[in-house]
Amino acid sequence: MEEILKLAAALGKVEETEELSLLCTAAVEELRGLLRDGVQAEECGAAFVLAAAWMALAGLDTAGDDVESFTAGEVSIRRGESGVRRKELRMQAMEVMKPWLRDEGFIFRGVRG
Repeated sequence: MEEILKLAAALGKVEETEELSLLCTAAVEELRGLLRDGVQAEECGAAFVLAAAWMALAGLDTAGDDVESFTAGEVSIRRGESGVRRKELRMQAMEVMKPWLRDEGFIFRGVRG
């Protein structure tokens, strides 16, 4: 877990906080739940560490506020791109873990004969 925390902090250029540590733990649990039957996290090597770090950073972005500016006269709210960044981080994590994850994107229902 310490390795994931250190990598997440380095990649995100953030401090190793209790919040980030909790997000790393949650990311590890989520990834373990997505692994194919019989696959252990240790078998994934560095890919698991990297994916968990990216997922923790995505969670850290969720905790932040993505409002960049707010104007009261003629009300306007401008949101930042943290939502896009969150999606990209999670997508990168899933891509790097693809060889070990359950296939949940395909259902074969049969062929008419």
